[in-house]
Parts: sequence; structure tokens; C-alpha cells
Amino acid sequence: MTSPDSTTPPESQQSGAHQPATTPPEPTDGEEISPKLSETLAQVAARSSLGALASGGSNTGTALLGAIGGVRGIIEAVVPGLLFVIVFTLTQSLPWAAGLAVGIAVVATLARLIGKSSVTAAIGGLVGVVASAVLALTTGRAEDNFVLGFYVNSGYALGLLISIAVRWPLIGVLAGYLMGDGVAWRHDRFKRRVFTWLTLAWVGMFVARLAVQLPFYFSGNVAALGLTRIAMGLPLYAPVLVLTWLIVRSVYRRGETADKRS
Repeated sequence: MTSPDSTTPPESQQSGAHQPATTPPEPTDGEEISPKLSETLAQVAARSSLGALASGGSNTGTALLGAIGGVRGIIEAVVPGLLFVIVFTLTQSLPWAAGLAVGIAVVATLARLIGKSSVTAAIGGLVGVVASAVLALTTGRAEDNFVLGFYVNSGYALGLLISIAVRWPLIGVLAGYLMGDGVAWRHDRFKRRVFTWLTLAWVGMFVARLAVQLPFYFSGNVAALGLTRIAMGLPLYAPVLVLTWLIVRSVYRRGETADKRS
């Protein structure tokens, strides 16, 4: 998974004990997934934040840092929004606040280009910052700088809920391909139940963001809105990501132990 508020993809992934399956097992019992779709899902899983954490080896702290973009990625994700809030609170000038936020995002992107490092995350962040600034400047409402995040969080929550409704919880899809299980987990009642609850946990995170931040938006409290968005970005996303991976790993280790005993 990725966090729509503040998380950027890792620049690189370390090799570890768990690597994405290159040739996932074929589905059984009437399930039909084309080899091309299966390969695509495996690639999506590997590139997700959960995949980056899974490939980080036994050092969870280092793996987590890479999964959320590293120190540089964290700074790029947090600073524009924080700068917007500080400048607007001190000056009450929307153009200055929006301009400086966009400016720092542009500098971060240029620094990556000059350093010949990965710019995908920086460009994605820049687009988000620019779009938010344009919306706020167009409406003349500083709180509209955060509207895009509401739509993104709503979209993620809805998508995850739909995956549960059709009995393909997204966490299960990612975990299955990361652990070399393909879609075979769907025939295991215990795994289906665990992955459904994990997917609901992610829904809860996105809904919690909306529940806390929307009242500040409607009241026009820009400072509180901006600070809660930052606080509920990476600080909330990181533990949910780690907990998800630890549970996924535990589920598969439990299965391996059961197989050995049998």
C-alpha cells in the first residue's frame, strides 16, 4: 500500500528473505487469472510499500524507512504542507503560502534531477502540491489546499471496501503475490479472514483521516487542518504498514509450521 497523504515510493529495495514471486502458482478450483494479469499483480505487489517492507530483510526499522521513501522522501512529503500552514498562519497571505509550498516542491524535484536520483515520487508530490495550490488560489480559500487529500483518501477507502465486497481484499492480493502464494490464499478460510480484517484496518485509517480533518475544513481552521493532516500522514501510516507486514509474515509462518507438523 501507499499513503496518499505523505508517503513516497522507496528509491530502492533491499534484498531479503521474502521476495515477490516471479512465477506465482496458478489459481485452482475454477478461478481463472491470466498469466499476464498474474504477472502484473506480482509487479504491483513488489512495487507497493508493503513489497518494499517485505524485501527489506529482518531489519524492520531500516526496511520501513525505505518503504516510506527514506529521510529525503519524508522531508519532501512533509515540508511543503508544513510550510504552507506556517506561512499562512503568520501572514494570512494565501499567495505567499501557496507559492512557497510549490517553490520548495520544485526545488526538491530539481535537486533529484541534478543528483540523477529517482524523480518519480518527487514529481508525483510536485503535481499534488501544484494542484492543491491552484485550487486554493482559484477559490481564495486556504482550506481548499487540502481538498485533494480528501478525495484521495475517500478513493482509497472506497476501493478497499469494494475489494472486500467482491471477496478479493486488496491486502490479500498483495500478500499472496509477495509470499509466492498467488491467489491460493482464497482457499484458506483463516487467511481470507485475516486479510479481510487487515484491509478493513486500512479502510479505518483513511476514514479516520476524513473524520478528524473534515470538521476543521468546514470550520475554516487552516492551522488545525494542516497539522492534523501531517500528524495523520506518515505517523499513522507507518505503524499500520508495519503491523500489516508483521501479521502477513506471521500468517505464512504459521502455515509453514503447520505443513511441517503434518
